Amino acid sequence: MNDHKKYDIETGEELIRDVRPMTITYKGHSLTFDMPGWYPKSNDEGTFTDDDLKTYDRAINHLKAEAEHLLLPDEIRAIRKKLKLTQIQAGTLLGGGKKAFQKYESGEILPSRAISNLLRVLAEEPSLLTTILHKSA
Repeated sequence: MNDHKKYDIETGEELIRDVRPMTITYKGHSLTFDMPGWYPKSNDEGTFTDDDLKTYDRAINHLKAEAEHLLLPDEIRAIRKKLKLTQIQAGTLLGGGKKAFQKYESGEILPSRAISNLLRVLAEEPSLLTTILHKSA
């Protein structure tokens, strides 16, 4: 066997590197996204690498955020920038730690309902950030 080729463990069928649509459902919400992986020609039963699974994880997090009414990564980034905070400053001041906002904004992890609600309030009333800044000093 060629080292560059992959084969299905059960059928022995050659797998090809491809991107195929995948639909996931959570609490009545559905999302179809492009899922990279190694697929047989005969069906969509793929084999996935760790990097492929990151695509899946981000999609499921996006779907859960939508279903649970949490802020989406782009919304978090826009609010943080409106507040003129770096990712590290936001994580330190608002909670979650230094890397939290990088992970929220990349879709790697979901924000808590508390963080989502705090950001919504700060987006409406940015001046309230001074209260947090003074109490943190």
